[in-house]
Amino acid sequence: MGTSTTTFFTLTPPKPTITFLSSTSTKSNFLIPSNLNFNFSFSITHSSTLNNTPPILKSSFSDDTTTSITTTSPSHRNLKSRLRSGETLYGLFLLTFSPTLAEIAGLSGYDFVVIDMEHGHGGISETLPCLHALAASGTPAILRVPETTSAWAKKALDLGPQGIMFPMIESGNSASEAVSYCRFPPSGLRGSAHPIVRASKYGFDEGYLNNYLDELLIMCQVESEQGVKNIDEIVAVDGVDCIQIGPLDLSASMGYLWDPGNKNVRETLREAERKVLKRKSENDDVFLAGFAMPFDGPHDLRSRGYHMVSGASDVGLFRNCVVDDVFRFKTSLVEDGSDSERGRVGKDG
Repeated sequence: MGTSTTTFFTLTPPKPTITFLSSTSTKSNFLIPSNLNFNFSFSITHSSTLNNTPPILKSSFSDDTTTSITTTSPSHRNLKSRLRSGETLYGLFLLTFSPTLAEIAGLSGYDFVVIDMEHGHGGISETLPCLHALAASGTPAILRVPETTSAWAKKALDLGPQGIMFPMIESGNSASEAVSYCRFPPSGLRGSAHPIVRASKYGFDEGYLNNYLDELLIMCQVESEQGVKNIDEIVAVDGVDCIQIGPLDLSASMGYLWDPGNKNVRETLREAERKVLKRKSENDDVFLAGFAMPFDGPHDLRSRGYHMVSGASDVGLFRNCVVDDVFRFKTSLVEDGSDSERGRVGKDG
């Protein structure tokens, strides 16, 4: 059972005083209230109950008229709780830092959106409007920081994402450092400004310090041959919630920059997957995430036990759509028999 808070507002305006004004031209009297600007006093009572009763706002006026408004809060399940319940989550990488595209992605039904500060052009200032857009659609955001440092982690976490992704984790020590950047002292190194940052709803979330680790998904990217060799010690680090496999950087580290689908790369990738899933089966405390590739689609990842699947990026989706749009139009010109366009289409093709 969850807890809910009932807040009572009592509004008591003063009675208006009446001033009699006389008009010399009409010889009549007018009744004019002299204090039209009412000053309302509020009394607030908090009571916690162990049920799901929504908050009730009450306003009592001097004429004994009572108005009650019942507000219903939507049920909220964060990424961690959904993963622990066995769901497979599907998401998108956002590299354009467009709040409009972020909002469209959220409204389309993605389970999460990764705002990519590592390969996207934007930083903290460009990220905030995207977070606002995703929040409006109720879609969890994960921030991928450019590098694994305390400064980047602090700035990202203060914005209040549901998840944070650290790139190029290659050892247990680097994984431990990443986790420490997410925890407040004495268990970590995270800088504290919790009363005034977005993560705590600017101080309105009084339970933030007690609950922030339950809400935050800490993701470590294993994307090199060295990282795969040390993946057993990485997944064993307390606080690492999810391992994100990076196929492109992995293939580059193995000497196959132009051939990410190489057999040797795939075998190394499978080795990493097996070790994460083995840890999951034994301890049930770490999840596997990955990015789909042309030769390794979302359904393939899901069938192999991935818990979080990113199917595409906003840039990739837009590129594919516009190429397809232009191709269809140019093809229609050829089919219509336009001699002037036939050679041009062939050249463009």
